[in-house]
Amino acid sequence: MPTILLVEDDPNLGVLLQEYLTDKGYPTTLAKDGQDGWEQFVAGQYDMCIFDVMMPRKDGFSLAREVRMSGRDVPIIFLTAKSMKEDTIQGFRVGADDYLTKPFDREELLLRMEAILRRYSRQAAPELPQSVFQVGSYTFDYAHQQLSRGGDSARLTSKESELLKLFCQNLNQPISRSFALKVIWGDDSYFNARSMDVYITKLRKHFREDPSIQIMNLHGEGFKLMG
Repeated sequence: MPTILLVEDDPNLGVLLQEYLTDKGYPTTLAKDGQDGWEQFVAGQYDMCIFDVMMPRKDGFSLAREVRMSGRDVPIIFLTAKSMKEDTIQGFRVGADDYLTKPFDREELLLRMEAILRRYSRQAAPELPQSVFQVGSYTFDYAHQQLSRGGDSARLTSKESELLKLFCQNLNQPISRSFALKVIWGDDSYFNARSMDVYITKLRKHFREDPSIQIMNLHGEGFKLMG
């Protein structure tokens, strides 16, 4: 069954919704605020996210932006006590699939969830995990940690390969710095961030023969591989 990430800072509502959705056949993980929700998202695999908007440490809109920058295509529903048109518009701008204003009927939430999940399941085509990627004039073989161009090839380190695979899976799309660190290094500490910068510099050197390929720094956000 699809798994749900529920991020709600009201403990009573959060527990009630978690129990209700789990009872309806949707295993649900409950996070108590936006930062906890982000950590749960990075650590797990979810088929849908349900976010409260007004939360401590990280609001729902900021959390949704980070989820969208992670490259994972997961539907998002917002729950909010606000009903202002501007908030609804902002919710959809940051990538919401639907929006419910509190108080709401739990059955309505369930029906909306199921409609969105059906739509996503129709769009998703089964495919085997990709291990060979084309980036500009280069071919990256993730399974053999090899980057080739013409008759030349270079052996990549494990970290270079993991990082390049993440970039290739999100080619021309932004990737959150925090997401990349937690997926590849396990946490987004200062020292791991410095380590990742070193590996990105190495990857840039590998691609220097093709000027059409760029690993761009997105100020305050993360990176983007253009190629």
